[in-house]
Amino acid sequence: MATVREGRQSILMVVDVQVGVMHEAWDAARVVRQVARTVERARAAGVPVVWVQHGSDELAPGSAAWQWVPELLPAPGETLIPKRYNSAFEGTALEAELARLGASHIVLAGAMTNFCIRATAYGALERGYDLTLVNDAHTTASLTLDDGGTVDAAAVVRELNVVLPWLQYPGRRSATAAAEAVEFVFPGA
Repeated sequence: MATVREGRQSILMVVDVQVGVMHEAWDAARVVRQVARTVERARAAGVPVVWVQHGSDELAPGSAAWQWVPELLPAPGETLIPKRYNSAFEGTALEAELARLGASHIVLAGAMTNFCIRATAYGALERGYDLTLVNDAHTTASLTLDDGGTVDAAAVVRELNVVLPWLQYPGRRSATAAAEAVEFVFPGA
């Protein structure tokens, strides 16, 4: 069983809101505005913002596609975590940084819902963190399957918003909330 994190320190984690990710994402402009609003609210509340940035062959570090979207930029002193895998926890310094911050509750926003957001959400819960997914501040792209079928991006976003609050882990809580309604102290904590 995972260690359940003590304390009531929330952090906002922004995952992969990068030019090359968002160019094909569903409803990207609205989602970027909602992520920006969540960042604004976190900063106003004194909540640390942790920025997770994906690097790969398609998102080569330093390339135009790898850059943050222009509407969202880390502030001086905010944590930057580079990653290569879907989960922000795998092969990164994220856990050490969360420990340094005393984090027990992760508020999560960003892209891509069915890959990095889902993997990071499950990774957080499995590692003992409470989790709130910002339900109007994550997105993905539709997928065309080998058989010609399509997995609709809006349906993927909706499915994770429905499923996440139903996930049960001992001693942890998971929830969703809109950008305007996120409580940076986990409800009931």
